[in-house]
Formats: sequence, C-alpha cells, structure tokens
Amino acid sequence: MWVTVMSVMAFVVSVFTVIAAFGFIYRQRTKFTTSMASMKNKTVIITGSSAGIGKEAAWDLALRGARVILACRNLKKAADVADFIKSTTGNKEVLVRHLDTSSQASVRMFADKILAEEHRIDVLVLNAGIGGMSKRTLTTDGLEITMATNHFGHFLLANRLLGLLKESSPSRVIVTSSMAHSYIKTLDPRELNYENGKYWQMHAYSQSKACNILFAHHLADILKGTGVVVNALCPGLVATEIFKKCDGFIIGKLYRFLAPIMGKTTQQGAQTIVHLAVSKEDAAITGKFFENCKVSDNISTLVCDAGLAKKVWEASEAYVDLKPEETFY
Repeated sequence: MWVTVMSVMAFVVSVFTVIAAFGFIYRQRTKFTTSMASMKNKTVIITGSSAGIGKEAAWDLALRGARVILACRNLKKAADVADFIKSTTGNKEVLVRHLDTSSQASVRMFADKILAEEHRIDVLVLNAGIGGMSKRTLTTDGLEITMATNHFGHFLLANRLLGLLKESSPSRVIVTSSMAHSYIKTLDPRELNYENGKYWQMHAYSQSKACNILFAHHLADILKGTGVVVNALCPGLVATEIFKKCDGFIIGKLYRFLAPIMGKTTQQGAQTIVHLAVSKEDAAITGKFFENCKVSDNISTLVCDAGLAKKVWEASEAYVDLKPEETFY
C-alpha cells in the first residue's frame, strides 16, 4: 500500500514538473513588441479592459500617452483599473464607458456616446470575451451568449464606429481571437445561433473565435484603400478570467488550474495587441492573423475562406439587425 502511494505521488510530481517546465519554456519564447512609438494625441478604445490582457494593453498604451477608453461591463471594476492606470502612468486621459457586448442595446448606446463625444478613433481593440456556458443560454436579444459576447457585439460595434474610424484614418481595428478557432472543422453561417439544438460549450467558444477571424478578414477586404487596417490575433495561453464564469466546463476548469502554471502572464499575453496598436513597421498590414507580435501561418484553412467570411458577415448583419443608417462601407 505504501509503495503504491509513493508511486502515485512520484507520478504526480513528475507530471507537475513537466507542466511547470513547459510553462517556463513557453513564457521564455514570448515575444515583446520592440516598438517604442508614442501614442500621444491618439484615442484608443479597448473592450474588456477591466482585467487580463485588455487591462495590460490599456496600461501600456496609456504609458505611451494615448487617450484610453475602457469599454467595460463592470463599471466599478473598470473605474478601479482606470485609477490604477492613471496613478502608475501619470496619464489622466483614461476614461471608463459602459459596454456589455452581449447586449445590442448596450452596444448601440455605447457607440452613440462615443460618436457624440469623440472626434476620432485611432485604434479600436475588440477584446472582450467569455468562455461559454454549459447549456445554451440566450441573451435578451435571443442570441447565444458566447456568440453574442465574443462576436455579434463586436461586429455591431465595429460597424457603428466604422464611419468615424474611416474619418480618423490611418486607424486600426484589432480583433482578439484564439487558436481555439482551429478546433472546429466546419462552420454553417445559418447556424451561428445554435437554433438546431446542437450546442456544445467548447464548440460555441471555438466558433466565436473563428467568426472573429472571418469578420476581421472580410472587414479588411471592405476597407482596403481607406487607411483603416484590420487584423486578428491570438494572445496565446494566458492566465486570465475568460473562463471564470463558465459553469460545468471541464476544459474551463482545467484552464483555470493549468494556465497560471503553463501560460503567459497577462503582460506577455497583451504584447501582440500593443504591437498591432503601435507598430510603424506593420502599420500597413491588413487582413492577417498575428501571434507573438508577427504574422502567423498557424491558422486553419477554414477561416481563410473569403466566401465563408462574406456569408458569416451577411448572417451577422441579420442577427444584429444592422440598419441602413449603421452601414458605413
């Protein structure tokens, strides 16, 4: 009995050691943006910036002198983050605005406020996200909440702000996706909301991340020649709160346990966002997928399908009931 217990303990220690070693090597391979560019007189909007990589990106860009708008669901949490950024960077131009990307009403109210108050948008970072729910959960708009938060809300927001982004050119749209997009092998634009009942939590998250890339690719095509560049990115495995609200999701639970050991820090995870926001060398690149501060080929062929991207765009217009006055392309 004692020998068995010792064997199990030795196995557990060995596994933990391998995981920790992987994490150390993974973090060491992280690339940091080399750009020292100032963001003075630039206005940046970052969704989901009260925690995780959004918060770190906001801090970095504020340190560079940007006027940063934290677009967040939890105003108290965001206000605390804004105070922290102001006190540590010396930049007082850090604002908080309410935005719940799972709600079309909230997205439209946020966009209306931005259009009324801001004269330009230099960088729009579409970063907010959740890991998904164990059962298909609908928003007040009748949309599956993972798709609504991660894709539909950002799709609507980008369209509502597109006119101002074009007027502010050269400007940039940055879409946070994930390598999880490669977990799905087919995508039906008619079933983005899972009306047929074939819902699975990991599929919903992966589909939303695939839609992020397809949306970014099609938007980049639409905006060619306007001075607005659009790129998607994978931040890598990062210890964030994205799966914190997930219920009954074994992958989410494993993520919460393993990410702090195996994954990047939030500062490391934010580097590609910062790079895409500030880099002068890559300023003209559009319609690409970035990882570790460079264009990546680590992308599935599914999301490189221009025809599929157009169909997802058209389906998304219907899901968010995009109105003629909200169309700027």
